Amino acid sequence: MTAKEYIKAIDIRHSRRAYKSKHLSPEIKEVIKEMLEAVNELSDAHFTFVDDATPAFRIFKGRFSMIVVTGPDSQKAREDAGFYGESIVLQCAYHGLGTCWVGGTYNENKVYDMVDIPKKMRLYCVIVIGDAKDRYTTLERTMYNTMHKTNKPYQDMFEACDEKLPEEYAFAMTLVEKAPSSVNGRPVKFRYENGVLSVRVDEPYSDKSLDCGIAKLHFLLGVREKGLNGHWNEKNEFVQNKSNILKFENKNSSHEEE
Repeated sequence: MTAKEYIKAIDIRHSRRAYKSKHLSPEIKEVIKEMLEAVNELSDAHFTFVDDATPAFRIFKGRFSMIVVTGPDSQKAREDAGFYGESIVLQCAYHGLGTCWVGGTYNENKVYDMVDIPKKMRLYCVIVIGDAKDRYTTLERTMYNTMHKTNKPYQDMFEACDEKLPEEYAFAMTLVEKAPSSVNGRPVKFRYENGVLSVRVDEPYSDKSLDCGIAKLHFLLGVREKGLNGHWNEKNEFVQNKSNILKFENKNSSHEEE
């Protein structure tokens, strides 16, 4: 997918909790599994596909699958979970599937029954994927309105900003505004000082780092659309590249998106 297509997916993606009564087609499942194989080679996190996820949920309706997101107890793995997980979510949304990041409203014991998770790995969250109903249910509308009463503008995400943001950065931050986060808490904090943009969260060994990874992906897609190539370094600073080619990172390098 191109940056423009990803941005279109950002605009059309909404958390869905009501799905049709049929499972995903075998062809779609195979494509999703291929995506997971690709990101598992690149990420410190690990993504596992589960065909029928309905036994692990109560408030979700219909038939749906899920991606179980696990990884070691590290900040990078959690950020990778958000970064690469969101890339999958956006690809699914672009092709008409319903998705939902889920952090706590599922039965963890049933997930452990479905997936063999090594003891050294943490269960971060799951991503529900299915053929969403054509119309939003009353519950979906109520939950959306409740969680989006006070959306935080990107200016409020900055702890420090000593000069006006470059146009490309400002555009990218409008996409960060649209990034999903746990209960829409928007915990990610940015700084722009001496021409360097950086990002952090208060509790890096928590779900907040997943939110950070998602925000980092949205930012990269935004600057890419405006013609800038770059990556996030180990200090979580955005660094512009000389090359014009954006691709998924190698496992020991910094985040880059295809």
